[in-house]
Amino acid sequence: MSLSVHSMTVAAFVPMLENLEKILGKAAAHAAERKLDEGVLEGWRLTPDMFALRRQVQLTSDFAKNSIARLAGIEPPKMPDEEKTLAELQARVRATVTWLQSITPAQLEGAETRHIVVPLRTRTLEMDGLPFIQRWVLPNFYFHMTTTYALLRQAGVSLGKQDFLGGV
Repeated sequence: MSLSVHSMTVAAFVPMLENLEKILGKAAAHAAERKLDEGVLEGWRLTPDMFALRRQVQLTSDFAKNSIARLAGIEPPKMPDEEKTLAELQARVRATVTWLQSITPAQLEGAETRHIVVPLRTRTLEMDGLPFIQRWVLPNFYFHMTTTYALLRQAGVSLGKQDFLGGV
């Protein structure tokens, strides 16, 4: 049995994003229980020079949807990064999941050899699909997902490893 691009990406992203949606729900319950002002958790960061929780969630979504779109050679859904609340962040994650679920394995056939070009702030990233997945997509997706989890743990939200992993 061969390993497909779809199984390496979409099939991995969807359950993790569903876990993220639940984690954000627990964060919202935590904020309500403690009567935290809206924006407190969303703006949470460990150090002044890191992105806040809000941006970590947006980037988790972006690395999933934008990378899949590049690999499939299609346009990703536009999400303008305007979320201010945990509920809005949950809705973004849900929209990302819904879009990813519309991507078929056939749309990603041959993507491991597709030449990918990603304009960054200071350079342009160019590589073929498989190294793009291995060295850029997966590390960035899991970095921002893990950072979101860690920020919420540090903020006192009652989360455990199973919240991150889901029902594995």
